[in-house]
Amino acid sequence: MKKSAAIFMLLASASLSACSSQLYDALPARDAAYALIPAIDKAVAPTQYLINPGDVVSLSVFGEPDLTFQRLPVDDAGFIQVPLAGPVHVATLTPAQASTLIATKLGTRFLRDPEVTLNVIEQPGQTVTVEGQVMRAGSYPVDNQTTLLGAIALAQSPTRIAKLDQVVVFRTLNNQRMAARFDVARIRAGQDPDPQILGGDVVVVGFSQAKSIYRDFLQAAPIFNVFTRF
Repeated sequence: MKKSAAIFMLLASASLSACSSQLYDALPARDAAYALIPAIDKAVAPTQYLINPGDVVSLSVFGEPDLTFQRLPVDDAGFIQVPLAGPVHVATLTPAQASTLIATKLGTRFLRDPEVTLNVIEQPGQTVTVEGQVMRAGSYPVDNQTTLLGAIALAQSPTRIAKLDQVVVFRTLNNQRMAARFDVARIRAGQDPDPQILGGDVVVVGFSQAKSIYRDFLQAAPIFNVFTRF
């Protein structure tokens, strides 16, 4: 390949970088971004979470240690196995509704006014997809304590050519696909809060076209013989 052709390719890449930058600049950032996707210390946990097959719950019956379990898996059909009560269908119920249902079953024949508490402790079906300039793109499980930095860490951190001020989080809100841009460098430095990541989010780590062009230029330099001794 001739030197002129190589220069043309680099200029074309720079032009594409400018278009990409304009797309990123159009996305909400800073305060507008946090209005869509709040920091974890300001996020409101869902109060009406519905239990799903694959979830893991804990069950406690006050004063009944034999009916207290740290981990009960919800099977594919949506049931958990409760001693005395048998299989109980808890899928599509809130934890409070499931607690009431189990209390009713236990109170019908075995216990008097049982106090039942059921909580969801794991939601394996909740994942975040991390793409772009990360070491290992893919889908990873999240919980209600997962943050943007945590999601990127699951993907084994950004690559060397990642553009940390162009990290975009996509989220569906009210059946509408939304996107917000964050500066991970500022978050790492403690200058900006760390936004909460929810199941279903997609995180895209942008890349520095300038770094990419420079890297490609250096790799191609011996072929193009662009360096001259003085």
